[in-house]
Amino acid sequence: MSWWRKKRRLTVAIAAFLLGFWITACGASGDDSAEGGKPLVVTTSTVITDWAAQVGGDAIELRGILKPGVDPHVYEPVPADSVAFEEADLILYNGYNLEPGLIRMMNSAGANVEKLAVGEVVSPLEMDKEGEQVPDPHVWGNVENVITMTEAIRDALIQLLPDREAAFTDNSDRFTADLARLHTWIGEQIATIPADQRKLVTTHDAFEYYAQTYGLDVVGTLIGISTEEQPSAQTVQKLVESIKATGVPAIFAETTINPQLITTVAEESGIQLSPQQLYSDSLGAPGSNGDSYIKMMVANTQAIVEALGGRYTPFEVRE
Repeated sequence: MSWWRKKRRLTVAIAAFLLGFWITACGASGDDSAEGGKPLVVTTSTVITDWAAQVGGDAIELRGILKPGVDPHVYEPVPADSVAFEEADLILYNGYNLEPGLIRMMNSAGANVEKLAVGEVVSPLEMDKEGEQVPDPHVWGNVENVITMTEAIRDALIQLLPDREAAFTDNSDRFTADLARLHTWIGEQIATIPADQRKLVTTHDAFEYYAQTYGLDVVGTLIGISTEEQPSAQTVQKLVESIKATGVPAIFAETTINPQLITTVAEESGIQLSPQQLYSDSLGAPGSNGDSYIKMMVANTQAIVEALGGRYTPFEVRE
Protein backbone atom coordinates (compact mmCIF):
# COMPACT_ATOMS: atom_id res chain seq x y z
CA MET A 1 0.00 0.00 0.00
CA SER A 2 1.41 3.41 -0.97
CA TRP A 3 2.22 6.20 1.45
CA TRP A 4 -0.67 8.30 0.12
CA ARG A 5 -3.18 5.52 0.75
CA LYS A 6 -1.78 4.81 4.20
CA LYS A 7 -2.03 8.44 5.14
CA ARG A 8 -5.69 8.58 4.15
CA ARG A 9 -6.43 5.64 6.41
CA LEU A 10 -4.92 7.14 9.54
CA THR A 11 -7.40 8.46 12.03
CA VAL A 12 -6.92 11.87 13.60
CA ALA A 13 -6.14 10.26 16.94
CA ILE A 14 -3.41 8.02 15.55
CA ALA A 15 -1.92 10.86 13.56
CA ALA A 16 -1.72 13.03 16.67
CA PHE A 17 -0.11 10.22 18.64
CA LEU A 18 2.50 9.55 15.97
CA LEU A 19 3.30 13.23 15.62
CA GLY A 20 3.94 13.52 19.33
CA PHE A 21 6.01 10.35 19.33
CA TRP A 22 8.20 11.51 16.44
CA ILE A 23 8.84 14.91 18.03
CA THR A 24 9.75 13.60 21.48
CA ALA A 25 11.46 10.31 20.66
CA CYS A 26 12.90 10.59 17.18
CA GLY A 27 13.20 14.27 16.49
CA ALA A 28 13.03 15.22 12.84
CA SER A 29 14.42 11.94 11.52
CA GLY A 30 11.20 9.93 11.84
CA ASP A 31 10.61 6.47 10.32
CA ASP A 32 8.36 7.25 7.38
CA SER A 33 10.17 4.85 5.03
CA ALA A 34 7.25 4.91 2.57
CA GLU A 35 7.59 8.65 2.06
CA GLY A 36 9.80 8.10 -0.96
CA GLY A 37 7.37 5.51 -2.36
CA LYS A 38 5.18 5.72 -5.40
CA PRO A 39 1.39 6.02 -5.59
CA LEU A 40 -0.38 2.81 -6.53
CA VAL A 41 -2.38 2.94 -9.76
CA VAL A 42 -4.66 -0.06 -10.27
CA THR A 43 -6.02 -0.85 -13.72
CA THR A 44 -8.60 -3.33 -14.92
CA SER A 45 -8.21 -4.12 -18.63
CA THR A 46 -4.86 -4.93 -20.22
CA VAL A 47 -5.12 -2.11 -22.76
CA ILE A 48 -5.56 0.47 -19.98
CA THR A 49 -2.60 -1.04 -18.14
CA ASP A 50 -0.50 -0.45 -21.25
CA TRP A 51 -1.66 3.15 -21.65
CA ALA A 52 -1.03 3.90 -17.96
CA ALA A 53 2.47 2.44 -18.25
CA GLN A 54 3.19 4.58 -21.28
CA VAL A 55 2.17 7.78 -19.49
CA GLY A 56 3.10 7.02 -15.89
CA GLY A 57 6.50 5.48 -16.52
CA ASP A 58 8.56 4.86 -13.40
CA ALA A 59 6.77 7.55 -11.37
CA ILE A 60 3.96 5.19 -10.37
CA GLU A 61 3.49 1.69 -9.06
CA LEU A 62 1.20 0.04 -11.60
CA ARG A 63 -0.89 -3.04 -10.86
CA GLY A 64 -3.04 -4.53 -13.61
CA ILE A 65 -5.77 -6.88 -12.44
CA LEU A 66 -6.62 -8.61 -15.71
CA LYS A 67 -3.83 -10.60 -17.29
CA PRO A 68 -3.24 -11.08 -21.03
CA GLY A 69 -5.80 -13.35 -22.62
CA VAL A 70 -8.42 -12.93 -19.87
CA ASP A 71 -11.93 -11.92 -20.99
CA PRO A 72 -13.12 -8.88 -18.97
CA HIS A 73 -16.79 -9.54 -19.77
CA VAL A 74 -16.92 -12.78 -17.79
CA TYR A 75 -14.03 -12.38 -15.36
CA GLU A 76 -14.94 -13.35 -11.79
CA PRO A 77 -13.04 -11.21 -9.25
CA VAL A 78 -11.02 -12.84 -6.47
CA PRO A 79 -10.20 -11.53 -2.97
CA ALA A 80 -6.81 -10.22 -4.13
CA ASP A 81 -8.64 -7.87 -6.49
CA SER A 82 -10.52 -6.35 -3.59
CA VAL A 83 -7.24 -5.80 -1.76
CA ALA A 84 -5.82 -4.04 -4.83
CA PHE A 85 -8.81 -1.70 -5.02
CA GLU A 86 -8.56 -0.92 -1.30
CA GLU A 87 -4.84 -0.16 -1.52
CA ALA A 88 -5.06 1.95 -4.68
CA ASP A 89 -4.48 5.68 -4.88
CA LEU A 90 -6.08 5.76 -8.33
CA ILE A 91 -8.21 3.21 -10.18
CA LEU A 92 -8.40 3.29 -13.97
CA TYR A 93 -11.16 1.15 -15.47
CA ASN A 94 -12.88 0.99 -18.84
CA GLY A 95 -16.51 1.52 -17.91
CA TYR A 96 -19.53 1.10 -20.18
CA ASN A 97 -19.87 -2.25 -18.37
CA LEU A 98 -16.91 -3.90 -20.09
CA GLU A 99 -15.78 -5.48 -16.80
CA PRO A 100 -19.04 -5.87 -14.82
CA GLY A 101 -17.67 -8.10 -12.05
CA LEU A 102 -14.74 -5.82 -11.35
CA ILE A 103 -16.88 -2.68 -11.47
CA ARG A 104 -19.21 -4.12 -8.82
CA MET A 105 -16.29 -5.04 -6.59
CA MET A 106 -14.54 -1.71 -7.16
CA ASN A 107 -17.59 0.27 -6.14
CA SER A 108 -17.88 -1.62 -2.88
CA ALA A 109 -14.20 -2.05 -1.99
CA GLY A 110 -12.71 1.23 -3.15
CA ALA A 111 -15.36 3.73 -2.14
CA ASN A 112 -12.88 6.44 -1.09
CA VAL A 113 -10.38 5.97 -3.92
CA GLU A 114 -10.07 8.28 -6.93
CA LYS A 115 -11.53 6.50 -9.97
CA LEU A 116 -11.53 7.25 -13.68
CA ALA A 117 -13.76 5.43 -16.17
CA VAL A 118 -11.25 5.83 -18.98
CA GLY A 119 -13.53 4.54 -21.73
CA GLU A 120 -16.34 6.86 -20.73
CA VAL A 121 -14.41 10.01 -21.64
CA VAL A 122 -15.37 9.30 -25.27
CA SER A 123 -18.87 9.14 -26.74
CA PRO A 124 -19.90 5.52 -27.32
CA LEU A 125 -21.57 3.79 -30.19
CA GLU A 126 -24.99 2.50 -29.21
CA MET A 127 -25.64 -1.21 -29.75
CA ASP A 128 -28.73 -3.36 -29.43
CA LYS A 129 -28.68 -5.87 -26.59
CA GLU A 130 -31.86 -7.88 -26.15
CA GLY A 131 -33.95 -5.04 -27.53
CA GLU A 132 -32.25 -2.34 -25.44
CA GLN A 133 -29.74 0.25 -26.65
CA VAL A 134 -26.54 0.06 -24.60
CA PRO A 135 -23.11 1.69 -25.05
CA ASP A 136 -20.52 -0.42 -26.85
CA PRO A 137 -17.54 -0.64 -24.46
CA HIS A 138 -14.90 -1.55 -27.09
CA VAL A 139 -13.91 2.07 -27.55
CA TRP A 140 -10.21 1.39 -28.23
CA GLY A 141 -11.01 0.12 -31.75
CA ASN A 142 -10.83 3.74 -32.92
CA VAL A 143 -7.26 4.91 -32.30
CA GLU A 144 -8.39 8.54 -32.09
CA ASN A 145 -10.43 7.52 -29.03
CA VAL A 146 -7.25 6.19 -27.46
CA ILE A 147 -5.55 9.56 -27.94
CA THR A 148 -8.40 11.16 -25.98
CA MET A 149 -8.26 8.47 -23.29
CA THR A 150 -4.48 8.77 -22.96
CA GLU A 151 -4.85 12.48 -22.33
CA ALA A 152 -7.44 11.73 -19.63
CA ILE A 153 -5.01 9.33 -17.95
CA ARG A 154 -2.30 12.01 -18.13
CA ASP A 155 -4.57 14.51 -16.40
CA ALA A 156 -5.51 12.02 -13.67
CA LEU A 157 -1.84 11.24 -13.00
CA ILE A 158 -0.96 14.94 -12.87
CA GLN A 159 -3.69 15.43 -10.27
CA LEU A 160 -2.19 12.54 -8.29
CA LEU A 161 1.43 13.74 -8.63
CA PRO A 162 1.50 17.42 -9.61
CA ASP A 163 5.29 17.62 -9.37
CA ARG A 164 5.61 15.08 -12.20
CA GLU A 165 3.44 17.06 -14.64
CA ALA A 166 6.25 17.66 -17.11
CA ALA A 167 7.20 13.98 -17.27
CA PHE A 168 3.61 12.81 -17.67
CA THR A 169 3.02 15.41 -20.38
CA ASP A 170 6.17 14.41 -22.28
CA ASN A 171 5.27 10.72 -22.05
CA SER A 172 1.71 11.38 -23.21
CA ASP A 173 2.85 13.55 -26.12
CA ARG A 174 5.27 10.90 -27.32
CA PHE A 175 2.70 8.11 -27.08
CA THR A 176 -0.09 10.07 -28.75
CA ALA A 177 2.26 10.98 -31.61
CA ASP A 178 2.75 7.24 -32.19
CA LEU A 179 -1.01 6.74 -31.97
CA ALA A 180 -1.62 9.43 -34.59
CA ARG A 181 0.78 7.64 -36.93
CA LEU A 182 -0.99 4.35 -36.20
CA HIS A 183 -4.41 5.84 -36.95
CA THR A 184 -3.28 7.07 -40.36
CA TRP A 185 -1.50 3.81 -41.15
CA ILE A 186 -4.54 1.63 -40.38
CA GLY A 187 -6.70 3.67 -42.73
CA GLU A 188 -4.11 3.31 -45.47
CA GLN A 189 -3.90 -0.46 -44.99
CA ILE A 190 -7.66 -1.05 -45.04
CA ALA A 191 -7.93 1.06 -48.21
CA THR A 192 -5.84 -1.56 -50.06
CA ILE A 193 -8.60 -4.17 -49.60
CA PRO A 194 -10.88 -4.36 -52.67
CA ALA A 195 -14.02 -2.34 -51.85
CA ASP A 196 -16.37 -5.31 -52.23
CA GLN A 197 -14.27 -7.39 -49.81
CA ARG A 198 -14.13 -4.95 -46.88
CA LYS A 199 -16.43 -7.16 -44.83
CA LEU A 200 -15.76 -8.38 -41.32
CA VAL A 201 -17.12 -11.45 -39.54
CA THR A 202 -15.88 -12.17 -36.01
CA THR A 203 -16.89 -14.19 -32.98
CA HIS A 204 -18.36 -11.33 -30.96
CA ASP A 205 -19.28 -7.74 -31.73
CA ALA A 206 -16.07 -6.07 -30.58
CA PHE A 207 -14.97 -4.35 -33.80
CA GLU A 208 -17.67 -1.78 -34.59
CA TYR A 209 -15.43 1.17 -33.67
CA TYR A 210 -12.62 -0.22 -35.79
CA ALA A 211 -14.91 -1.00 -38.71
CA GLN A 212 -16.74 2.33 -38.74
CA THR A 213 -13.54 4.33 -38.36
CA TYR A 214 -11.46 2.57 -40.98
CA GLY A 215 -14.03 1.62 -43.62
CA LEU A 216 -15.17 -1.94 -43.01
CA ASP A 217 -18.66 -3.41 -42.88
CA VAL A 218 -19.39 -5.80 -40.00
CA VAL A 219 -21.42 -8.44 -41.83
CA GLY A 220 -22.18 -10.48 -38.74
CA THR A 221 -21.00 -11.96 -35.45
CA LEU A 222 -21.86 -15.08 -33.49
CA ILE A 223 -22.66 -13.13 -30.34
CA GLY A 224 -23.23 -9.50 -29.38
CA ILE A 225 -21.04 -7.02 -27.50
CA SER A 226 -20.69 -9.24 -24.41
CA THR A 227 -19.17 -12.70 -24.43
CA GLU A 228 -21.62 -13.66 -21.67
CA GLU A 229 -24.10 -14.36 -24.46
CA GLN A 230 -24.40 -17.84 -25.95
CA PRO A 231 -25.32 -18.25 -29.63
CA SER A 232 -28.21 -20.51 -30.50
CA ALA A 233 -28.16 -23.04 -33.33
CA GLN A 234 -30.45 -20.67 -35.23
CA THR A 235 -27.96 -17.81 -34.80
CA VAL A 236 -25.15 -19.98 -36.12
CA GLN A 237 -27.20 -21.00 -39.15
CA LYS A 238 -28.20 -17.41 -39.92
CA LEU A 239 -24.57 -16.35 -39.81
CA VAL A 240 -23.61 -19.18 -42.17
CA GLU A 241 -26.30 -18.07 -44.62
CA SER A 242 -25.24 -14.42 -44.35
CA ILE A 243 -21.61 -15.32 -45.05
CA LYS A 244 -22.59 -17.32 -48.12
CA ALA A 245 -24.79 -14.49 -49.40
CA THR A 246 -22.23 -11.72 -48.95
CA GLY A 247 -19.22 -13.70 -50.14
CA VAL A 248 -16.72 -12.60 -47.52
CA PRO A 249 -13.21 -13.93 -48.27
CA ALA A 250 -12.47 -14.96 -44.67
CA ILE A 251 -13.78 -14.84 -41.13
CA PHE A 252 -11.95 -14.41 -37.84
CA ALA A 253 -11.66 -16.09 -34.46
CA GLU A 254 -10.62 -14.11 -31.36
CA THR A 255 -7.90 -14.80 -28.83
CA THR A 256 -10.11 -14.57 -25.74
CA ILE A 257 -12.93 -16.82 -26.99
CA ASN A 258 -13.04 -20.56 -27.69
CA PRO A 259 -12.75 -20.82 -31.51
CA GLN A 260 -14.83 -23.98 -31.82
CA LEU A 261 -18.11 -22.34 -32.91
CA ILE A 262 -16.58 -19.87 -35.36
CA THR A 263 -14.56 -22.76 -36.81
CA THR A 264 -17.83 -24.61 -37.35
CA VAL A 265 -19.27 -21.55 -39.09
CA ALA A 266 -16.26 -21.42 -41.41
CA GLU A 267 -16.59 -25.11 -42.26
CA GLU A 268 -20.34 -24.97 -42.90
CA SER A 269 -20.09 -21.84 -45.02
CA GLY A 270 -17.06 -23.05 -46.95
CA ILE A 271 -15.14 -19.87 -46.09
CA GLN A 272 -11.54 -19.62 -44.92
CA LEU A 273 -10.92 -19.06 -41.22
CA SER A 274 -8.04 -16.60 -40.89
CA PRO A 275 -4.97 -18.34 -39.46
CA GLN A 276 -4.35 -15.27 -37.27
CA GLN A 277 -6.87 -14.79 -34.47
CA LEU A 278 -7.82 -11.20 -33.65
CA TYR A 279 -7.06 -9.57 -30.32
CA SER A 280 -10.39 -8.22 -29.11
CA ASP A 281 -10.77 -7.68 -25.36
CA SER A 282 -7.20 -8.28 -24.22
CA LEU A 283 -3.60 -7.80 -25.20
CA GLY A 284 -1.48 -10.82 -26.04
CA ALA A 285 0.98 -12.56 -23.76
CA PRO A 286 4.41 -10.96 -23.26
CA GLY A 287 6.58 -11.63 -26.29
CA SER A 288 3.61 -12.10 -28.63
CA ASN A 289 2.79 -9.87 -31.59
CA GLY A 290 0.02 -8.28 -29.52
CA ASP A 291 1.69 -7.57 -26.19
CA SER A 292 1.09 -3.80 -26.37
CA TYR A 293 -1.85 -1.77 -27.61
CA ILE A 294 -0.02 -0.54 -30.71
CA LYS A 295 1.32 -4.01 -31.55
CA MET A 296 -2.17 -5.48 -31.02
CA MET A 297 -3.71 -3.03 -33.48
CA VAL A 298 -0.92 -3.65 -35.99
CA ALA A 299 -1.35 -7.43 -35.70
CA ASN A 300 -5.13 -7.19 -36.14
CA THR A 301 -4.79 -4.91 -39.13
CA GLN A 302 -2.25 -7.18 -40.79
CA ALA A 303 -4.50 -10.21 -40.26
CA ILE A 304 -7.55 -8.43 -41.66
CA VAL A 305 -5.76 -6.93 -44.66
CA GLU A 306 -4.04 -10.15 -45.67
CA ALA A 307 -7.14 -12.32 -45.22
CA LEU A 308 -9.44 -9.94 -47.12
CA GLY A 309 -7.16 -9.46 -50.12
CA GLY A 310 -5.33 -6.23 -49.35
CA ARG A 311 -1.63 -5.33 -49.40
CA TYR A 312 0.01 -5.00 -46.01
CA THR A 313 2.86 -2.54 -45.41
CA PRO A 314 4.68 -2.97 -42.05
CA PHE A 315 4.23 -0.35 -39.35
CA GLU A 316 7.32 0.82 -37.51
CA VAL A 317 6.69 0.22 -33.83
CA ARG A 318 8.80 2.35 -31.47
CA GLU A 319 10.18 0.18 -28.72
